[in-house]
Amino acid sequence: MRPISRRELIRKFRALGFEGPISGGRHGFMQRGKLKVHIPGEHGADISIALQREILRQAEITAEEWEQA
Repeated sequence: MRPISRRELIRKFRALGFEGPISGGRHGFMQRGKLKVHIPGEHGADISIALQREILRQAEITAEEWEQA
């Protein structure tokens, strides 16, 4: 795992069957069925490994699934 851009994060979520990003409140989110996962806003910096792990935990995605997406 390595730091990635927001665009790459969205691409991977779409490859895993999520829709979005959908606007909502302070942050947009990606959705698959009833599962909603908030994603970071467009701030220009790459998304850290620690934040990716937290997002994946909330999305119920394993590191192996993520790497293959």
